Amino acid sequence: MEEVEKKIKWKDFIALIKQTKPSFWMMFFAIFTSLITTAVGLMIPLFTKSLVDNFSLDSLSPKVVIILVVAFVGQAVASGLSIYLLNYVGQHVVAELRGRLWNKFVALPIPYYDANRSGEMISRMTNDTAIVKDLITDHLTSFFTGIISMIGAVTILLFIDWQMTLIMLIAAPLTLAILFPLGRQMHKISKGLQDETATFTAHISQVLSEVRLVKASNAEQKEVATGGEGIQKLFDFGKREGKVQAFISPLVSLVMMSLLVVIIGYGGMRVASGALSAGDLVAFILYLFQIIVPMASFSIFFTQLQKAKGATERIVATLDEPEEVVFDGERIANMQQPLRFDRISFAYETDTPVLKNVSFQADPGKVTAIVGPSGGGKTTLFSIIERFYLPDEGDVLLGDDSIYDFSLYAWRSEIGYVSQESPLIAGTIRDNITYGLDREISEEEIAQSLEMAYATEFVHEFPDKLETEVGERGVKLSGGQRQRIGIARALLRNPKLLMLDEATSSLDSKSEIAVQHALDNLMKGRTTFVIAHRLSTVIDADKIIFMDDGEITGEGTHETLFETHALYREFATEQLRINESH
Repeated sequence: MEEVEKKIKWKDFIALIKQTKPSFWMMFFAIFTSLITTAVGLMIPLFTKSLVDNFSLDSLSPKVVIILVVAFVGQAVASGLSIYLLNYVGQHVVAELRGRLWNKFVALPIPYYDANRSGEMISRMTNDTAIVKDLITDHLTSFFTGIISMIGAVTILLFIDWQMTLIMLIAAPLTLAILFPLGRQMHKISKGLQDETATFTAHISQVLSEVRLVKASNAEQKEVATGGEGIQKLFDFGKREGKVQAFISPLVSLVMMSLLVVIIGYGGMRVASGALSAGDLVAFILYLFQIIVPMASFSIFFTQLQKAKGATERIVATLDEPEEVVFDGERIANMQQPLRFDRISFAYETDTPVLKNVSFQADPGKVTAIVGPSGGGKTTLFSIIERFYLPDEGDVLLGDDSIYDFSLYAWRSEIGYVSQESPLIAGTIRDNITYGLDREISEEEIAQSLEMAYATEFVHEFPDKLETEVGERGVKLSGGQRQRIGIARALLRNPKLLMLDEATSSLDSKSEIAVQHALDNLMKGRTTFVIAHRLSTVIDADKIIFMDDGEITGEGTHETLFETHALYREFATEQLRINESH
């Protein structure tokens, strides 16, 4: 069973490289130039043999010197060309792998991101692909030239003295007996090292992105300790890797040096007996080095090959993940229809339902507010509307059509979403307002969206205006400014369906007034869903849905629910009391 698993994994490794469509003519030409380099190298000991056996000043004629110079220069040029071509192929492979991974990451559904840390995904993109690249660019050349050099050297040595060659070949099975078990051990260590590297990358990525939380919570020492543990684990894996390498290189060297001593001793006896000439022995030793050096580099190559295999397993696993299909599906003919939730049930985990048999209708152009205690399923309902998650049971219908029949691109193009955090990307205000739009946006459209979002004043107060950098996650802007940038972005999209998730809950009273005016402009004529803890912001909604523990326990206007729904009345009375006290 283990052998079958290994074959499948090696097959995956080779298939993955083929899928990147490397330039086979470049690889062939690189190997061909390596053959030229090796062929020239194989001629040098024969020339040395002739020089030793028949040395005279006449043998060093200008013609011989020119041939030697041309040979050495040709060898250097061919070697350089081979290295460049293989580097080019390696860089092409890693670029293709990173391109495929990036396309996959962008296309993966939200549940994948719930289950995997972004830092680990970054590690796949950077560390694992770099290992595959290093194998091709740094080790493939030496592997091919080494094989060619060894075959050529052994062939010539058999002609020079087959008895001494057979003695030398005893080293081959000894070397393999050392390399294979240590190679398996290195594969296990490499897998563990890559996993730990991914975990460590995920942690530091999280800490650095939330550094304000770390400092505000006085958690520096905790994170120093946690980071230290990760560094120590990486150090431990590095030590284990070093131990294996400490066995491989010296053992291979020991076998090779022992062989060299035997060859020199035995060859000296044969020279003394007249069976070999001094030139033959010198050539034999030079050829022996052309075998020893590749044998030593093979240990490094097989170590790197095991690392690449481990990295490939993770890359293949990521590429095999199911992704969202964005463009397949029907176009939306008419958004001005009721949006109906028909017995929707959903659970993130099998035994913990978040939505339970939810059914209601949102009429076009009307405001539907969703209120209730925290953890009642309100935000999850928004995620269902966005199609971030598929319901376990039930359907969401636009008119008579299931929204799951529409293409994701078409459906999400009709949705504007303004959340409590109003996420921004690192870039300028212009970048954030126009983010995700695939059409040319005029300055007039941007100006109008800023005006309606009540953002013109503060944007024009910045020296760089629209070109102002907002910082990572918009940290250079206030909460109210971020919200109004988010509203301007939604206005530019001109959505037919609007979702507001606690859009004013974290703002001060002045910012809340400005944002509420902007939201009023945004909501005009649009089917709107509003999540709010502050009932004062949704009292005038056309319909209020009260959700508690994943179920709808009340539905109607504010007046109706206040009269008929005890928990809503309690919520409203408590909040009115708080508002009066302020």
